[in-house]
Amino acid sequence: MTRQDEKNMRIAKVGRLSDAEQVSFGPLAHYHLLIGDGETEIRTGIQTSQPGYRAPMHWHPYLELLFIIEGKAEAWLEGDEDDPIKLDAGDCIALPPNVPHTFRVVGKEPMRLLGIHHNADRVVNYLKGKSDENGYPTL
Repeated sequence: MTRQDEKNMRIAKVGRLSDAEQVSFGPLAHYHLLIGDGETEIRTGIQTSQPGYRAPMHWHPYLELLFIIEGKAEAWLEGDEDDPIKLDAGDCIALPPNVPHTFRVVGKEPMRLLGIHHNADRVVNYLKGKSDENGYPTL
């Protein structure tokens, strides 16, 4: 490792929601990248979803954490559709690598979550549909 690499690792990274570009996940959800794209060893962002939103079934080759900031959600792994995990504001779920999963907004209020991908880049594999070069769903 070079001195410059060591110096870059010692710089605190700050992600500001007010500066983050909004990426649409269709008419009911959008995402703001806070930190990622190779800047650090993780990637994190805020997703805001409206009532009726359901993420397509997908998986990542790494651990993903979802922390519910506002609202309510249900999440489940493939095959557990009949037994969703209820999530309220303040709850966090760890989704294992290589296991298809999804979540949906529950109730009449929007849901906001902080997503943490244990990878420098967003890698998403959809069971149905495709993603673009940034791992976002193509609509």
